[in-house]
Amino acid sequence: MQDTRQESIEKLNDLIKDISTGMLTTIDGGVLRSRPMATQEAKFDGVLYFLTSADTHKDEEIKKDNRVNVSYAEPKNNTYVSVSGSAETYHDQAKIDELWNPFYKAWFPDGQSDPNIRVLKVTVEQAEYWDSPSSTIVHLAGFLKALATGEQYSGGENEKVTL
Repeated sequence: MQDTRQESIEKLNDLIKDISTGMLTTIDGGVLRSRPMATQEAKFDGVLYFLTSADTHKDEEIKKDNRVNVSYAEPKNNTYVSVSGSAETYHDQAKIDELWNPFYKAWFPDGQSDPNIRVLKVTVEQAEYWDSPSSTIVHLAGFLKALATGEQYSGGENEKVTL
């Protein structure tokens, strides 16, 4: 287990910084709904930021129940992260300007001054990650060894952290 909150934050930042898309899950009347969200280039400090539109289902769902999950997967590197916390959406032009990149023009053709842009802020409370930097061949060999010997397979580092 990570020793301190700061070490947990740094580990999570290292794991998610190069994963381009996270799956944001909201609660809609007791039903879970997920959609892809572009990962921001900002360093993770215990809070995740995304840009979204004011007229989306996720905005409505977060206003009703702000509990969310964001999951990240990078199968090439055997890295998987699931974070949960509380979300809020709001308009903050300075934060929009900070997070803006040309990629968003596809969703907001009027640019960063579009009045429908909202900041989606996720304050992370808990996370779990699986990190196994070994290659697929190394994993396969370990898996086969576990099958042959009857020993439990260990696929790498797995931790639950509370921020």
